Amino acid sequence: MVVQAYILVQTNVGKAAEVAAKIGAIQGVTLAEDVTGPYDVIVRAEAANVDELGQLVVAKVQTVEGITRTVTCPVVHI
Repeated sequence: MVVQAYILVQTNVGKAAEVAAKIGAIQGVTLAEDVTGPYDVIVRAEAANVDELGQLVVAKVQTVEGITRTVTCPVVHI
């Protein structure tokens, strides 16, 4: 079963579109869009398990230049 999550991203001023494009190119990211509101980019990602999802967020997404903060929200099926 695939683990999916939404990653809410805050960026430096004026960097949302650039950050969204860079994140969108990362393997495991299925969607990355710049938005308005308290977050600048919303990302949908998936991985084989929770550990791989964590590695995706920490090692790949959070290393994109221009990001100031992320919040990861795993998808649950109740």
